[in-house]
Amino acid sequence: MSNINESLNSALEIDGAQGVALVDLKSGMALGLAGHAPDLEIEAAGNTEIVRAKFKVLQSLGRKDSIEDVLITLGSRYHLLRIVGGSSGLMLYLNLNRADANLALTRHKLAQIEAKLIV
Repeated sequence: MSNINESLNSALEIDGAQGVALVDLKSGMALGLAGHAPDLEIEAAGNTEIVRAKFKVLQSLGRKDSIEDVLITLGSRYHLLRIVGGSSGLMLYLNLNRADANLALTRHKLAQIEAKLIV
């Protein structure tokens, strides 16, 4: 088990990680930040809009499913949005340097960090 700061620091150890945030999906407010990605807090808040939109689509379709993660691929970066507990109202946002990241391994490690997270 770990606290928020330990979880965020563990995420920064993932290859390619530039920044990580634990974000409240309802408000878009960061509960914790770590790393040196530019505009991390703004990006984290903005990415909650994407996740909320996907939840809204699932609801409107009547699907009783959860979201594990969402991947946004940019030219030089990956943004991985991991929903804590599938729908807890919290999201781990990981900003990765695309050249250094291994997505399969990153998803696996972020799932392990999520499982240990105590909020």
